[in-house]
Amino acid sequence: MSPAALLAALGRTVLSILAGIGRVTLYALDALSHIVRPPFYGREFGHALLTVGWLSLPVVGLTALFTGGALALQIYAGGARFNAEAVVPQIVAIGMVRELGPVLVGLMIAARVTSSIAAEIATMKVTEQIDALVTLSTHPMKYLTVPRVLAALIVVPMLVAVGDVIGIFGGYAVATQTLGFNPATYLKNTADFLEPFDIISSLIKGAAFGFIAALMGCYFGMRSGRGAQGVGRATKGSVQAAAILILAANFVLTGVFFSA
Repeated sequence: MSPAALLAALGRTVLSILAGIGRVTLYALDALSHIVRPPFYGREFGHALLTVGWLSLPVVGLTALFTGGALALQIYAGGARFNAEAVVPQIVAIGMVRELGPVLVGLMIAARVTSSIAAEIATMKVTEQIDALVTLSTHPMKYLTVPRVLAALIVVPMLVAVGDVIGIFGGYAVATQTLGFNPATYLKNTADFLEPFDIISSLIKGAAFGFIAALMGCYFGMRSGRGAQGVGRATKGSVQAAAILILAANFVLTGVFFSA
């Protein structure tokens, strides 16, 4: 391939990426604008709360539990090299609350909820149910996107809080039952080390990740191609985009909150 052709291909790729970013940004702004404007579909919102929140608790809880336990083991093994085994409670707490809790919950929501939303909306598009909504004077953004995005904004921070607690408990269980830590001392060190802003930052990350996860599911579902292959591509693309954006947003938010 000649240099000119290579540059042309690179330019087309960059322009395609920038166009995609622009479309997602406009879609996000449109969704946010519709959140504060009537009508509001309470039944769809309630169903989204159940799907995103309650039904995600098992996978979130198990993920956080085993991650907290594994984190305690790793910190203890690493700390033993420097005679610093006593820092296990503090590092488990700050690691789960600041980073691992929000990120793992966000990725689990991306895997479970984003894929489900994308597949559901893409199937509706393939079967022309979205066209039927328009015919019935029902705005698809209002009926399909807003309830899911709003539910994720509210529920995912709660899931992050639950995941943080369960993850810390997983570290506590391993440390006290396997590593010989005193239960009361472990809990005291955990409570003394965490600061209110650590918890607040965790919840803010949860809201941002929930928004991203739900938005990507709706966006890719709405832009799905026709047929079964279109549904599959929309589902795959939504999960990939949500996971990448969640990790990127985590990097940005961590820099904003803790760069000082």
